[in-house]
Amino acid sequence: MTRPHVLQMGPYPERDIPPLEARFVLHRLFAAKDKAAFLAEVGPRVRAIATRGDLGASAEVIAACPNLEIIAINGVGYDAVDFAALRARGITVTNTPGVLDGECADIAVGMMLALARGMIGAEAWARSGDWATKGDYPLQRRVWGQRAGILGLGRIGMELGRRLQGFGMKISYLARSPKDAPKDWQFVADPVDLAGASDFLFVTALANASTRHIVNAAVLRALGPRGMLFNISRAQNIDELALLDALETGSIGGAGLDVFEGEPALNPRFTRLKNVVLQPHVGSATFETRMEMGKLMLDNLVAHFDGRAVLTAVV
Repeated sequence: MTRPHVLQMGPYPERDIPPLEARFVLHRLFAAKDKAAFLAEVGPRVRAIATRGDLGASAEVIAACPNLEIIAINGVGYDAVDFAALRARGITVTNTPGVLDGECADIAVGMMLALARGMIGAEAWARSGDWATKGDYPLQRRVWGQRAGILGLGRIGMELGRRLQGFGMKISYLARSPKDAPKDWQFVADPVDLAGASDFLFVTALANASTRHIVNAAVLRALGPRGMLFNISRAQNIDELALLDALETGSIGGAGLDVFEGEPALNPRFTRLKNVVLQPHVGSATFETRMEMGKLMLDNLVAHFDGRAVLTAVV
């Protein structure tokens, strides 16, 4: 059987490569010195693109692959794929939802606890000897029983809400319409109103044109000086400069962030702040989940080329 040719946009864990190479001919665009020349050479043979959520596929790459049939994303986000270049050609796009929902919800809860309870500073206080020489660590914020807002009640938002229920929190959420959620979760249609009803505001929405900077200066003002913001979605969902201003002036109480504009190069203003918990985009970064993501991406590719329905189609 002739193996279909696949354009690989970025590196994957080594464990994912053998099963891919067993079924496909991989062309590693990320390793090419002259990417334009590489695309011109291999593009006509490419029938699939294997990518990641942060890399996507640009209009230029898609145009260089005239026989492209499917784009398989290892990740849940698909905002970096140029869908305008796909629709007229009927190209399938798949991602890997479901398998990473729990991990992303876990990291959000972890950042909430670390920030509200001052756990990073407290660990340093104990380790440095300050506890013995300076006394007790300053009092921090209560988590249980507080108000939580979830901006975007998709799979990850639902998993997060279930966890927050365990803390006895009053939960409000924003979505395009009311969801089949527990009866005591309150639907809120406006992000400013959601922030005003939240002590802890979590951003879990997909990124698209309608959600760009959905958390803006007005939302941050409504969150207020005791409110804390957590983002496990995409950086573009938050106006980062407005957030930095709010953090520096104390207009909000703090933020826990797993995603950033221009990552991995952070705006240096973040690194000077004491009221933030910063994570290097590790929401799904466990051995178990990354293995499941790699397998699901492979399964989507295999299903397509075997003539079966893909498992997790975006379009």
